[in-house]
Amino acid sequence: MLHAGMTVARINFSHGEHATHAETVQMLREVARTEGKVLALLADLQGPKLRLGHVKAGGMQLALGDEIVLTPHPGQPAMIQLPHPDLIAAVSPGSRLVIGDGEVEFAVAEKQGDTLRCIVTVPGLLGSRKGVSAPGADLAISSITPKDRTDLGMVCELDFDYVALSFVRTAEDVIELRRLMKETGCDIPIIAKIEKSEAIAHLEEIRDVADGMMVARGDLGIDMPAQEVPLLQKRIISCCNEVGKPVITATQMLQSMVEHPRPTRAEASDVANAILDGTDAVMLSNETATGSYPVESVLMMKQIAENIEPAFPYDTWRNKRQSIAPNSASTTEAISAAACSVAEQVGARAIVATTTSGYSARQIARHRPPIAIMAVSPSAKTQRRLALVWGVDCLLVPTFLHTDEMLQVTMQALEPFNLHANDTVVITAGVPFGLSGKTNMIQVQSIDAEKGLSLADDI
Repeated sequence: MLHAGMTVARINFSHGEHATHAETVQMLREVARTEGKVLALLADLQGPKLRLGHVKAGGMQLALGDEIVLTPHPGQPAMIQLPHPDLIAAVSPGSRLVIGDGEVEFAVAEKQGDTLRCIVTVPGLLGSRKGVSAPGADLAISSITPKDRTDLGMVCELDFDYVALSFVRTAEDVIELRRLMKETGCDIPIIAKIEKSEAIAHLEEIRDVADGMMVARGDLGIDMPAQEVPLLQKRIISCCNEVGKPVITATQMLQSMVEHPRPTRAEASDVANAILDGTDAVMLSNETATGSYPVESVLMMKQIAENIEPAFPYDTWRNKRQSIAPNSASTTEAISAAACSVAEQVGARAIVATTTSGYSARQIARHRPPIAIMAVSPSAKTQRRLALVWGVDCLLVPTFLHTDEMLQVTMQALEPFNLHANDTVVITAGVPFGLSGKTNMIQVQSIDAEKGLSLADDI
């Protein structure tokens, strides 16, 4: 999968044991190191999972209009256990209860204390331990469960590159996770999974405190009408694009490849349209976790991306950049926008961002320039984290202390990319070096056949 194009591996803490995850992480890092590939690791916390209790062996075949009684108490005859008092408290007559991925649905007809009398509105087979969601209900539960707290300790111990938070509803959920990480003594970028209607209502606030977002279309399409998801996807992607934070589009992108060697045409279009929307990453789930064609799925996704990127609307993004640049909130943002414009004007082969934290590279990528973006960093952690960001290849270099040294290590790092004499690159950096988020310099450099990088004659 690495050779086929995988750049980020997601470890789903909803499944498996800690020992298994530790072995998987060790294996992934060893393979990436052996193959000379940059691979970021994303830990996906489970979050609160609301499930039914035990249903008779073989399940219950429900017909339209059947009556079902739900109670938190186990062992009640003619009732099905729903061991989540918070969920029962949050719903009322008329509320929807969606079972699993929507294969069965109930409407709450009556509520008596902690018992719900429901009518089957979508018939089907009801099995034990099926997930339950209540679209629109305001659940008074934390997005971080005791299991998540335990898992977080391992995530920090294994030094993941990103951690994804499930069941995000407000900015406070993200702030709570960051507070817990601080207590644990780790600092890992947080990806907020947008899968609840409440999160849509607080989208910008969540984005501002998170380090990125995931369009979790599966659960989002259960909590909200499925026909609204395409426009919500565009809104979430645009929301992250505005500030240069990475966004992942996920769920059922090539679902048919779980069982078949080729995707449907609709799935190929789905991946392509997410890329055209401006997503930083497209994610596979079952296709590579349990499917029969994991390598083929990764390769197909890569081929779709490579085929669609020449048609990417770079002109639209250029116009956006020109409207954003005069109102840039920081020097780094202004320099990043200027670097894209200068690179296009001088016909540069690449924009090179020297970066400690990766912030300047993300700000350049924010403008989606039609020119290669090369980040150079002395931080292996930054190199891995930038694997999630649109269009950025990050090269690991020795630490540099002054401009001449920066140019020297940059030239050495660029050698494998076959730059030719008189090719031009645009370089951004922060002076003095080593200060995160302080990009304040832009230079246009020409490739000299004998001396390497040198200032362009007309600058």
